[in-house]
Amino acid sequence: MKMRRLGRTDFFVSAVGLGGWPFGGGYDWGPVDSAQAEKAVLAALDAGINLVDTAPVYGESEAFLGRVLKGRRSQIVLATKCGLAKNGSWTDHDLSPQTIRRQLDESLSRLQTDYIDLYQIHYPDPQIPLEEALLELARQKQAGKIRHIGLCNMTAEDVARAARVTEIASVQNEYSLFHPQKGEAVFKACREAEASFISYGTLCGGILSGKYKTAPNLRRADARNYFYKCYRAEAFLQAQETAERVKQLAAHLQVSPAAVAVAWALSNQTVSCALTGARTAEQILQNAAGADVTLTPQDLAFLEGRSCTCTK
Repeated sequence: MKMRRLGRTDFFVSAVGLGGWPFGGGYDWGPVDSAQAEKAVLAALDAGINLVDTAPVYGESEAFLGRVLKGRRSQIVLATKCGLAKNGSWTDHDLSPQTIRRQLDESLSRLQTDYIDLYQIHYPDPQIPLEEALLELARQKQAGKIRHIGLCNMTAEDVARAARVTEIASVQNEYSLFHPQKGEAVFKACREAEASFISYGTLCGGILSGKYKTAPNLRRADARNYFYKCYRAEAFLQAQETAERVKQLAAHLQVSPAAVAVAWALSNQTVSCALTGARTAEQILQNAAGADVTLTPQDLAFLEGRSCTCTK
């Protein structure tokens, strides 16, 4: 597994990371086969994946990972988040200092660890200035509860503001063939702040892995139904055009479609790590293989629909 430096820190993270949301089960992803999920996490570690990302709002994900990773903590760059809280069917934004402190302590308990390697603001809070939240995170860093500070779902302006307050190790935003960043602004802001960019939604909930041949019949509360836009009616049919290009190039390169989708994200030199979700060891290995796939400019043009044929 290729390793890349995390911002200006002394941490090196795997080019492919493990996203912990699918392990949360519940309304977002449905029941989890714990034994199979545990095998998937251990397969990720064996494949050289060391960045494991989760969050308090991911259902049982933190508690599950705390159990599975116990005894292997030194192998992991453990990332979690603050600022979101479930409130019935709603999700509240709260980056007040007291909530940050409470969520951090609760995450430490569930993850069965004394510190978090990368503690990230999950989303901006319209009621709390970003600077106020960051100052609290800086205090927790000084106290030794967190090693490094990260941002998620931020604009270029947010990144620049944050970098003026404290050192930012990373910015985690959605990034995939279905959800490219608008322009270069966020990537430019990351480079100026010397922060790594971590992509999430790299497989867009699995659609870029070639998993779905027809539109799935998803529960209304399923994360693929409300979070990703490409599973809905006509959007799914349009998404199949891109998914088909991924499958064609994967067949040509003799790798999985998931590996091609991951390789596309990693072809952007600002991207340090592509997070992928998985529930089986087989899926883990397919995703991890993307770190070793090199795409030519012609391959990238084909995937993005700028060329009618893949490389021969």
